[in-house]
Amino acid sequence: MTKISVLKMIKQPPYLKKGDKIALVCPAKKLPKSIDYALSVLKSWGLEVIIGDSVYASHHQFAGTDALRAKDIQQFLDDPAIKAIISGRGGYGTIRIIDELDFTKFEQNPKWFVGFSDITVLLSHIITTTKIQCLHAQMPYTFEEATAESLLSLKKVLFGEKQSYNYISDFNNKSGVCEGILIGGNLTLLCMVQGSVSEMDFDGKILFLEDVGEHEFSIDRMLRMLKRVGKLSKLKGLIIGAFNEIEEEKISFGQTANEVIWDIVKEYNYPICFNFPTGHIDNNLSMTLGAPVELIVDTNTVNFKYL
Repeated sequence: MTKISVLKMIKQPPYLKKGDKIALVCPAKKLPKSIDYALSVLKSWGLEVIIGDSVYASHHQFAGTDALRAKDIQQFLDDPAIKAIISGRGGYGTIRIIDELDFTKFEQNPKWFVGFSDITVLLSHIITTTKIQCLHAQMPYTFEEATAESLLSLKKVLFGEKQSYNYISDFNNKSGVCEGILIGGNLTLLCMVQGSVSEMDFDGKILFLEDVGEHEFSIDRMLRMLKRVGKLSKLKGLIIGAFNEIEEEKISFGQTANEVIWDIVKEYNYPICFNFPTGHIDNNLSMTLGAPVELIVDTNTVNFKYL
């Protein structure tokens, strides 16, 4: 498949320019702290930031009731003046409202949707049902701890600057070169949407995965589930991001997260890289779901480029 035909398959929202309006929402858990720093960063990029009702709302652990969060997101999906929607944080709760959202007007006027972690539910739904690119990237809740590189990667994507990422992995990769459409996100949430209308098509794609706060056995179980249903066998490449804050077991599982993953995927012939800078880490680099990318993997070096 040529690069041109790949690009035609997935729609790219218009890039931002100074003066554009963007909206902040909280589709899941409520914010436990101020996001004033994030607001100052976004405004320094020349953007006008509209704060949705869900951002400062509270209903038990959620950012307002399910109805409030859905209504808040819907107004910005429908508003053609809003050029991007950024999720304030993840947590839990997006799956409670995903089926209440109507993406008809969003499809007519595509815009960037940004988030990660629990927001993987929305990203997976958007890329699957609307075929519009979206962003797995830092959120306002994480801006203060984020590296300058990760925030710059978000700005560059939103404003249309092509990027490449190069790094060294301390866990041996499986070498190879591939090109394809990038998909992925949080492993737990990708498993959660399996069998639903939000389930991504993995075939022929370059998949990236990350997760946080799981046991090694949970990672093992989820990946083996994906393997059993055929999700891993037809990939073009596999990118393993951060699997951090692993919960300690009373009895050791006997493998690190990377070793667990390697045992499950080592039989495949496509390139596989580990320790990619994406996930629940300070240096969470922006990943554009639906974008054509090139992945060049050697034993310990990785080169990733948007085409």
